[in-house]
Formats: sequence, C-alpha cells, structure tokens
Amino acid sequence: MPPLYWKWKFYQMRILLLLLAVASLGACGFPGVYKINVEQGNIVTQEMADQLKPGMTRRQVRFILGTPLIEDTFNQNRWDYLYVKRNGMKVLDESRLTVEFEGDALVRVSGDFVPANWDSPAPAQSTSPSREAAEPAPGTPAPNR
Repeated sequence: MPPLYWKWKFYQMRILLLLLAVASLGACGFPGVYKINVEQGNIVTQEMADQLKPGMTRRQVRFILGTPLIEDTFNQNRWDYLYVKRNGMKVLDESRLTVEFEGDALVRVSGDFVPANWDSPAPAQSTSPSREAAEPAPGTPAPNR
C-alpha cells in the first residue's frame, strides 16, 4: 500500500481526538487565568458609622454614608448598605449596615459597623416580682406558705 493511504485512513479519528482534547481543556478551569477582584456595594467604614447620631436627618445620613444600595420599596424608613468583594466565586470581604428612620429622624443602626457612641435602648424590665421583693424585710415575720 502506498504511504499516502495510511495517512488518510485515520484522518477522521485524529480530528475526533483533537476535538475531544480541546473540549476537555475548555470544560475545566484553565490554570493561570487571572481573575479580578470585583467590589460591589457601598464601602462603609467604622469611622463613617461613628459619625452617625440619633435624630440625624436622611440628608445628613446620605451625606456621611452615601446613597444606600437598597432602599426598601415596602419599608421607606429602612436603608441597607451592603458591600461584597469577590475573586471569582470566592468571597473575600463582606459587610452590612442597616439604618432605620422614624419620619425624617435616624433612630436605629444595626449591622457590622454600629457606632461606638450609639445609645443602645435600655433592656425591658420584667414585670414579675424579683426575688428580693418577695423576701420580707429583716425583723418582720415571714408569710405562711
């Protein structure tokens, strides 16, 4: 047989193997591909959050923190400041800050950066009698139980 015949005999098989090799390399993550860091949302720092004071107006809060990423359409008094930094699918940094208003006054801040000078509400006092109040004063007879 002429040498030219052997060359063309397995031509289709060579093409099939070449396509299979290219498809298998394309399916897996190719090593050495550079993935950039993607930052989304509002960058809020502790210094920015420390400037918040109870009773500030919406305009003052927007001046300090910037435009919120999420203004809830169902709750106009809540603004959410979210920040996510990713490299591909890997989350490198994530933070959240929620501010709430009553009318035009700032009343609540929650999330990762709560201001240090923020007055937290006093815990609710229980209405059940305390143990000390249930015990009689010294020198008085104990009630019969």
